[in-house]
Amino acid sequence: MTELSKFATIVGNLLVQRGETVSVAESSTGGLISAALLAVPGASAYFVGGTVVYTKPARDTFLKIDSDKLHGIRSATEPYALLLAQSTRESLTTTWGLSESGAAGPTGNRYGDDPGHTCIAVSGPWNCAKTFESGVQSREANMQSFAEQALKLFELALTRS
Repeated sequence: MTELSKFATIVGNLLVQRGETVSVAESSTGGLISAALLAVPGASAYFVGGTVVYTKPARDTFLKIDSDKLHGIRSATEPYALLLAQSTRESLTTTWGLSESGAAGPTGNRYGDDPGHTCIAVSGPWNCAKTFESGVQSREANMQSFAEQALKLFELALTRS
């Protein structure tokens, strides 16, 4: 069992036990968070939907975030990740929203963040956001690591709420 599937199983089991649901908005993980959650048997009991909001047009189309809420916020920051998590939770009417926004690599993003930088957030009965820096340039390794970090943060939120 990979680390990603291990964390997804833990989170999935907690959601089933609690009778709660989740939706996901992710960027540089490219759908890995959603795929990991969906790979757990019984995912239909808790997984409502997910979007890859890799671009502004995708974010605008899928999450329909009011432009006033975006004023002064840029992607790959904790406030932005929290806004994504809140927006996916509200748009799909789930107990929890989970999001990620970062720079997988091999280069940084246009805002000056180095490769391996991501911000992850959880919105629901307990809100939290976290910045993670992997220190590596490998796109694939960062995508995997970012997804693992997102599920670990979500597990923390589930156990604290």
